[in-house]
Amino acid sequence: MSTESADLAAIRLLVADAVRLQNDVDTFIPLHTAHVNIVNFGGRRVSGRDTLTEAMRGAMASPLADVATTAEIQDVHFVRPDVAIVACLKRVFDRREDVDREDSATPALPASSGQLTYVMVKEDDGWRIASAQTTPILS
Repeated sequence: MSTESADLAAIRLLVADAVRLQNDVDTFIPLHTAHVNIVNFGGRRVSGRDTLTEAMRGAMASPLADVATTAEIQDVHFVRPDVAIVACLKRVFDRREDVDREDSATPALPASSGQLTYVMVKEDDGWRIASAQTTPILS
């Protein structure tokens, strides 16, 4: 297997792990670089592993724990051998119970899908997510 093929396989596994582990803070956080920068589906920016850990623990203790996502890779572009831009289609499954009620304090999500862009970097121990941004697809 060529180096690029091995890197593609590792990136695909990293995206799959990010989906699979999205509700497990302790296993999800190590998928990211120390200085990760994320803009979530709602437009909130979170920088650094510690801040991401805090934000995720808060989300998992709230109704957001009932929101799940999938990510389908559409393209991987290597900027350098150790940096890749990964374009994904993100699908959002909102299972929060009170989101559809007229008197609900839980706001609806802006869309049920989005364009997710990762910047991934190859560190000594493998590929990590350095940046992620999801832009809702409004229809």
